[in-house]
Amino acid sequence: MNVLVQQFLDYLSLERGLSDNTRTAYGTDLTSFFDYLGTRGIDRVSDVSRSVVLGYLMHERDRGISVNSVSRRLVAIKMFLRYLEQEGLVQSNVAEVMDSPKLWQTLPQVLSPGEVERMLALPDEGNRCGERDRAILEMFYATGLRVSELASLRLEDVHFDSGYIRCTGKGNKTRVVPFGDRARRALEAYLKHSRQKFLNEQSDRTLFLTIRGTGFSRKGLWKMIKGYAEKAVPNKVVSPHTLRHSFASHLLANGAPLRVIQEMLGHADIATTQVYTHVDQGRLRSVHSQFHPRA
Repeated sequence: MNVLVQQFLDYLSLERGLSDNTRTAYGTDLTSFFDYLGTRGIDRVSDVSRSVVLGYLMHERDRGISVNSVSRRLVAIKMFLRYLEQEGLVQSNVAEVMDSPKLWQTLPQVLSPGEVERMLALPDEGNRCGERDRAILEMFYATGLRVSELASLRLEDVHFDSGYIRCTGKGNKTRVVPFGDRARRALEAYLKHSRQKFLNEQSDRTLFLTIRGTGFSRKGLWKMIKGYAEKAVPNKVVSPHTLRHSFASHLLANGAPLRVIQEMLGHADIATTQVYTHVDQGRLRSVHSQFHPRA
């Protein structure tokens, strides 16, 4: 089965054009699934039934795995079995008609505007990394980028004259996202005063550099952001997507159309963006009070 998984992952990269992060995530998910099969004495893909897949998903939920991760693991299994069916290695995809565990879903954690302000005010611009960290946080919140997208930004991706950045997201799809004046000022200060302090012979044109003069890894950048988040909101569990969720929720609360938010987030399906209509309860109450005849 390991050989089949490797062939499937190569197929994702070469034929489907999925990113390295997505490829790695699917590989991890399938490894977890096969570990579960091993505990059940199943060593052939042809012996996998729908009840086995469901048992695995329930097992993961009971282990405390998040709803989003369980849903993604089902997607990985579906795609893997679909690939094997196309290659004639299994008779049918037993997971094809299985629904994502939508009833298990939880709403994304978001920060209030005040909590975001506290977080963005934390970097000390008097130390070596302060201006850089402020620019990172401001750009992160201003654009709603994924952590991996922020880490991969290059100098030429920033267009100050038009006030937008160009980034490459999932599936190597490029999109344009605007940023505001506060993010602009923070980024200009970093580029004018601080970036040259990190340069060395290893440096390239990556926008945000570590103290070693190289670009951030996804994990490294998230570790830095999480450190500030834990200081600003110690009572909340902050994920790599919390500022991204906050970006979308705050836009919606101030009247931005859902389709525009979808475009800026780089969501392929509007259904993914619609979760934010459930997050912004304050806006729902406001609309109800304004328009309901008995409010």
